[in-house]
Amino acid sequence: MTKARLEAFSDGVIAILITIMVLELHVPHEATWDALGPLVPIFLTYVLSFVFVGIYWNNHHHMLHAADRINGKVLWANLHLLFWLSLIPFVSGWMGQNHFEPIPCAAYGVVMLFCGTAYYVLAHTLVAAQGANSRLARAMGDDYKGKVSVILWALGIGLAFVNQWLAIAIYVGVALMWLVPDNRIEKHVHSESL
Repeated sequence: MTKARLEAFSDGVIAILITIMVLELHVPHEATWDALGPLVPIFLTYVLSFVFVGIYWNNHHHMLHAADRINGKVLWANLHLLFWLSLIPFVSGWMGQNHFEPIPCAAYGVVMLFCGTAYYVLAHTLVAAQGANSRLARAMGDDYKGKVSVILWALGIGLAFVNQWLAIAIYVGVALMWLVPDNRIEKHVHSESL
């Protein structure tokens, strides 16, 4: 079984998700700056979600690049990740339309928590398909950022009911943590190809 079809399908789904998210930004009927005001929360959630989808796409690409083979378990784990990613446009729109109210803010965190968990499952399923001594297994290492992210998402969900701005700050913090390139795989694959 080759990985090209899995990559192509995943890329297509992610492209559609980004397209769906931007459709929440409805063009105002007035040509004034004030007409843009109601769109600010929607735009901010779009930016945050776009960054997260981009992070998942980037890391998914690198992880699959380092893989030599896939199996049926990997296909299902990948679909599991795509399922949770497909809910991002819904919770982004809900949170933005409702100006970061606690319940939509917590729901956003829940979906992102499950996205992180699904990515973790995919990574470990893919490593198992390669073998414990594979280059992917060596490159993945301990996955400290993945584990910390899941803890932060859970914390953000709880804080959404106390102070949703603290939850948003945690969500942004997770994004910033992942914007710092996670080049474990690139370094490992590059060093092995020399």
